[in-house]
Amino acid sequence: MNYSDGQELKIGDIVELKNSRGVVVCSIDDEQYSKDYSKIDWSYLNRGVLIEFEKYGVIHYENIEEDVLLIKRGKT
Repeated sequence: MNYSDGQELKIGDIVELKNSRGVVVCSIDDEQYSKDYSKIDWSYLNRGVLIEFEKYGVIHYENIEEDVLLIKRGKT
């Protein structure tokens, strides 16, 4: 999955949505899961990514929205 600017989305990325910072915690499409978000718990969603935001909690995206912006690459 890619951001609206074409860059590849990766787990650990720091993003922003409407003045709330978030972290990409898993990419179901790539079968990459952070330590707190296991494949066993989240693979039932079949596709997309999970992003954990400070204000909004965890949001599942099947397609990333234009207003989710990459701030910096993070550690997984």
